[in-house]
Amino acid sequence: MPDTPRLGLLLFAHGARDPGWATPFKEIQRRLLAAGPTWPVELAFLEWMAPTLDQAAERLVAQGVATVLVVPLFMAQGGHIKQDLPRLLAELGQRHPAVTFRVTSAVGEIPEILDALAGWIGREGQNLL
Repeated sequence: MPDTPRLGLLLFAHGARDPGWATPFKEIQRRLLAAGPTWPVELAFLEWMAPTLDQAAERLVAQGVATVLVVPLFMAQGGHIKQDLPRLLAELGQRHPAVTFRVTSAVGEIPEILDALAGWIGREGQNLL
């Protein structure tokens, strides 16, 4: 069995000028790693923050991953996910033709996430009554 991971997980968020903005995304990464996955987990940002998608993907490729699963930590698939991300991944694919780059739905479009948000909002509303 090879020592290099076959899968690398790349969490992809927008980024902001305020460093504190990244805290929940770093917490997602920390929780994933604490759960003990057998693959590396990188966090990347589109703009204003490091590492960039390119830098984080390069870290995964350097570890020998065969497939990079990109998880957009966005509420919906707007221009960044529909236009910017495919362009960035195409560039990575040209540099690393042996690596497969796959993309999940934006997390805000996943039914379980929407259920969790709606439940939390409902409970907050009930707490005000």
